[in-house]
Amino acid sequence: MTSPPIKLAVAGMSVFVLLQLVRPRIPTGPASAEMQAPPQVRHILEKDCYSCHSDQRRLAWFDEVVPGYWLVRHDILTAREHLDFSTLGAKPAAAQKATLYEAVNMIQLGAMPLPQFTALHPGAKVTPEELAILKASLAPWGSLPPNKGEMATASAEQSSSVDLLAVGAEFNGLAFESGFENWKPISFTDRGDNDTFRFILGNDVAVKAAQSGDISPWPDGARFAKIAWQQELGSDGLIYPGKFVQVEFMVKSAHLYRKTDGWGWGRWRGMDLNPYGKDAHFVIECTSCHLPLRGDDYVYTLPITSAKSTHSEVVNNSAADLPQGLPYQPMTWSAITMYVDPSAHTMATLFGNDVAVRAVRTRGAKSSEPRVYPAGAVLALITWAQRQDPHWFGGRIADAPQSVEFIRVDAQGGATSYRRFNGSWLREELSSSDLAANRGNFILNLAPAILP
Repeated sequence: MTSPPIKLAVAGMSVFVLLQLVRPRIPTGPASAEMQAPPQVRHILEKDCYSCHSDQRRLAWFDEVVPGYWLVRHDILTAREHLDFSTLGAKPAAAQKATLYEAVNMIQLGAMPLPQFTALHPGAKVTPEELAILKASLAPWGSLPPNKGEMATASAEQSSSVDLLAVGAEFNGLAFESGFENWKPISFTDRGDNDTFRFILGNDVAVKAAQSGDISPWPDGARFAKIAWQQELGSDGLIYPGKFVQVEFMVKSAHLYRKTDGWGWGRWRGMDLNPYGKDAHFVIECTSCHLPLRGDDYVYTLPITSAKSTHSEVVNNSAADLPQGLPYQPMTWSAITMYVDPSAHTMATLFGNDVAVRAVRTRGAKSSEPRVYPAGAVLALITWAQRQDPHWFGGRIADAPQSVEFIRVDAQGGATSYRRFNGSWLREELSSSDLAANRGNFILNLAPAILP
């Protein structure tokens, strides 16, 4: 008579063998539009990425064993849905480039290849040398954006005509935030990967959290607006915001958005503010892109704040290092525009008090129209050194402030006063009348970034 343990073993083996027959197909085939890449780059991608992110079948023998096979199949189909190198070549060049930057950032942040995958497939690990090759091939700062003269007409024609209160909701139901223009700045980004500038604004809840350091996690009710403009090279060699591209929103509610990592996501593109995507599945792009930052509540932005944090690289203290003795604290004001000096590796943001901001936020105005600041308007231009964004390869953020310049308008279209605080300690520097006049005119004539 067969003992019960032997019967169980035989039954278990039988079930195991039968399960091997239950193996849904993993579609395979030749590449229909493979991305073109230098040999070194292709070799790295084939070694480290193609197992999941291509139409080629590259399974180890143990990947073929059910039930592990089912998990592998799920991971492969999910990976292909997000990125398939076998078909990536069919997309526009800009989309291919953006996809590669995202892939490099996923590798840099340790999210890809999946740790559980490399645990069983150690040959798929991306070495530091291989990552350096991928970064060098992308060369985010290898060229300058188009000259402003080439794009001036298109930019000038952009004007505010859309009724913000009538903008439709995103496909996932997230409502448009009509008052986002009045939110306060949290950070600024210079994106060399796609030649854009970004303002990251926050509502009162987000700003208060940033100022206190209460951002791990961010509190419910925090809302961000990330506004993007194309970059334009000016005739003076500086890079300015040009055509408005889009505004994206993140809305924190752990209860309402528990299925999407506690955040509601939305994106509206162009001056008509059309919702992004074809249906609600666009959210997959948002959540998968932000997944590597799950330890920082899925937020890429390092807010400019003096608040300390126990988490590594979640706040930007150096950019907030402004002395209390300044005549004004412009970081509490609204941002009007920004620019980058590529030769000096600096970025500057123009802030304005409420009087100044009301003067430049006239709806329907074009960027080419001159701005006249009324009496009582105060402008502040903060210039920072730049540093690499630790969360995004291809991005640069503000580092230590190098100067703060103030312009106070004392009469409508008339007299102004100029003060400059400069150097590592931001001490006031006496300026000649010629310098004060030149810098004053420069600051007063900075065109506001275009908003819908």
